[in-house]
Order: sequence, then structure tokens, then C-alpha cells
Amino acid sequence: MKASHEIREAMTQVARLRQTASDDTGLNQALKAVKHLQAQRFEGTYQDLLSHPVYAPSAHFFLEELYSAKDYSQRDAQFVRIADAIERTFPASVLATVLALTKLHQQTEELDMALALAWQQAENLPDAARYVTAWRAVGQRTARNWQLATVLDVGQTLGQLTRKPGLRMLLKMMRRPAELAGLGALHGFLEAGFDHFSSMSRQRDAVNTFLSTIRARESGWIDRLFDAHPATCETELTKTLECAPTPTA
Repeated sequence: MKASHEIREAMTQVARLRQTASDDTGLNQALKAVKHLQAQRFEGTYQDLLSHPVYAPSAHFFLEELYSAKDYSQRDAQFVRIADAIERTFPASVLATVLALTKLHQQTEELDMALALAWQQAENLPDAARYVTAWRAVGQRTARNWQLATVLDVGQTLGQLTRKPGLRMLLKMMRRPAELAGLGALHGFLEAGFDHFSSMSRQRDAVNTFLSTIRARESGWIDRLFDAHPATCETELTKTLECAPTPTA
């Protein structure tokens, strides 16, 4: 199957999920609650990286592009529109990264939708307890581990791509044509990811340290959410949410 077709398939499924939520007010509210809590959990877990002079830009990129509750519909539609052009224009390594990102986006939206449905069934609980209950009702540990592994692979590849001569110039040259074609959101996303990891990769072992921190902490959360005593997990999650400066909108 062509990469462009796989990109369109993934984005089509994301659009279906988004429409399902849009058609159901209660489900939409539950989905937003889940996404807001997950963004707060990320902020609370990575306060040190989010305020670090070397790691902050990449940490904010992860938060805003992978964990936030913002609306990605414009960017997703642009991915669909230029899937063939991406396949023709970019090197195989860049195409593989874009494809991995779209599949990651699809998997994330599917898991979030499942959590939202379970969240609706766990009424009258504090948010932390409600989230832990919903997480365990959904299960899918293999999918969670795949999600984390893919995030790490994409991060590692971005770090490698920033060292390819000419690629940054190609992105810069494409900026104005992308804006004129109504593809500014997509191009801004690609440039931001490249630039943040380019800055970090100039520091010795910074990319590996950053990704190792993500791996250790996210693996810890996956294990905790699945295996820890519910009360212990809820207490730890509550403390982490309280460390976030403000809920991410």
C-alpha cells in the first residue's frame, strides 16, 4: 500500500472519530475532559524538561502536538490534501516519519475515544479516580506500549533528520508556497518539529537524554496505571496533576 494512501486512511478514521464526538455532546465533553487531564499529567510529569533551556522547545512540541486538547482538524485535512505530494517530494526517511505520525495520531484518537466512553460510565468520582477507572476499563496495554515506542522512534528520527544537509533549506523554501496553497498549519507543524529537534541535537547526547527521560517516565505511568493499587495510582496522579501550572486549553 502506498504511503499516501495509508496517510489518507489514517486521517479519514481520525475525522470519523471527531465527527462521532461532535454529534454527541456528552461524549464530546468527556473526550475534552480526558484530553485536558492527559495534558495536565504531561505538564506535571515534565516540569523540569518544560522549563529547561535545552529541552523546553522539544518538550513543548510534544505537549502541544501529541498531548494537548487542541483542535488538529485543519492540519489533518492538509495532510490528506497533499499526501501524494509528500510522497513525491520528501526523502523516504521523512515520508516514513510523516506516516508514523499519522498512524500515531490515529491510535491516540482511538484510545482517547475509548477512554472518553469509559469516562462517561465512571460518574461521581474525582477526576484522578475516574481516569484510572476508565484506563483500566479500556485496557489495551499492547496499544499503549506501541504508542510510546512510536513516539520515541519519531523523536529519534527527527534528531537524525536534522543532521541531513539541505533538508532545512527545503522546508524553508516550501514555507511560502505552502501558505499560498492553504497548507500553513501543516507546514508550521513540520518546521516546528524540525527546528526544535535541530536545536536540541546540537547539544551532545541531548536527544538521547530527552528521549530516555520520556521512555522512563511514560513506561512508569503505563505500569502504574495498569498495575498499581488503585488508591496508590489515584494519589500519585492527583499529585502530578497538581504540579501542572494550569490546565492546557
